[in-house]
Amino acid sequence: MNWQPTASIDNIKKRAKMLAMIRQFFIQRNVLEVDTQALSHATVTDLHLVSFDTQFHDAGASPESGTTLYLQTSPEFAMKRLIASGSGCIYQICKAFRNEESGRYHNPEFTMLEWYRIGFDHFDLMAEVAELVQHVLGCKPAEQITYQQVFINNVGLDPLTCSLGDLKQAVIDHKLNADWVINENNLDTLLQYLFVELVEPNIGNIVPCLVYNFPASQAALAKICNDDSRVAERFELYFKGMELANGFHELTDEIEQRQRFEADNKLRVENQLAAKPVDENLLSALQYSLPNCAGVALGIDRLLMLACGAKNIDEVIAFPVNRA
Repeated sequence: MNWQPTASIDNIKKRAKMLAMIRQFFIQRNVLEVDTQALSHATVTDLHLVSFDTQFHDAGASPESGTTLYLQTSPEFAMKRLIASGSGCIYQICKAFRNEESGRYHNPEFTMLEWYRIGFDHFDLMAEVAELVQHVLGCKPAEQITYQQVFINNVGLDPLTCSLGDLKQAVIDHKLNADWVINENNLDTLLQYLFVELVEPNIGNIVPCLVYNFPASQAALAKICNDDSRVAERFELYFKGMELANGFHELTDEIEQRQRFEADNKLRVENQLAAKPVDENLLSALQYSLPNCAGVALGIDRLLMLACGAKNIDEVIAFPVNRA
């Protein structure tokens, strides 16, 4: 058994310095640091996110009476409940958990920075995300491009008008080794696959790249754009081969959010996955009144990889999953 950390002590010190810089960034903007729970009675319904779960046994309760609790994939739901309660603008640096494979850029337990700005839309927040990344990495300003344009540039298809057949043909035309697409009938699964394979390697290699206005079918918790109902007011940040952040101009409509959760669960069942419990506390907060706001989640470990010039996430985490 190897008890020592995979990260060097020098990189552990750089992590501490970077976290201090981030906290100073938000102190200067009068954004409140908060700390919410990691365990919840509900979890995300997204088809492509896998959460950890465990059983809670109250004192004296029988082993059969356990309650299922889920480790957060992000602190989003709890933070929105705080905002609806009147917290004002908030940020959080916390652990998040995703039960997915570990690899060069992934560890099942990772550190996330998430923040919410009241009165911001996704363009306001993209500007602040770019400022933070410049503040921490000392890089040049980020460039911005729509999802539609960057997809056309790199795949040769318009993602807002193409068919399932067009996407399958693009997999063949670009000589991608993906026989599984023959039986795939979900348009977004193919869009996401082509984006990862053909778009991500070609963006953000010199300066950070903000991609915005994702297809409405990938809105997640973002508002649909008033000017073009085909797209959602969602953005992602890429830099040097990594996806660093995912942000939304937040959906505040409880009814629409419930419909999206239910649609996710329908899709999960169609894909032989268990439906997940919908977070009724979040929906109640939306019904009570979530103010107009924008929020974003940013991966601290990946940001630190860039700051340290690391090639593998293990170089910046003290004890990754294989040494936990």
